[in-house]
Amino acid sequence: MYPEELIVPMRAELSQRGFQDLYTAEEVVEALSKEGTTLLVVNSVCGCAAGAARPAAVMSLANDKTPDNCCAVFAGVDFQAVEKARELMLPFPPSSPSIALFKDGELVHMIERHHIEGRPADLIAENLKAAYNEFC
Repeated sequence: MYPEELIVPMRAELSQRGFQDLYTAEEVVEALSKEGTTLLVVNSVCGCAAGAARPAAVMSLANDKTPDNCCAVFAGVDFQAVEKARELMLPFPPSSPSIALFKDGELVHMIERHHIEGRPADLIAENLKAAYNEFC
């Protein structure tokens, strides 16, 4: 588990922009089963989360169509929440960071770590915008 003082600014990067932090399995189930669309970021302390995943998630919201809800779980910290989120993202294997879009409780779009590593945030944001235009 990472020390709280280490992850506070990493959480804030999303929560200050309207992403709801989810800490328990119950909160994940509630958030992802909502009617409409929900964006879920599996946050992480790694460099690709800082340089690409979090900035891309935020940048993607500058679009005409956006998810109804945005939330995040933190890998290596929110163990129950991350475990439940990963269960709901099957058949995709565990991946941190990752970004998933759910519609009416069903996974409709997934960006895994290997889609994030080495790619610029704006490219990932454009991928998310295309998903919003299709599903939101």
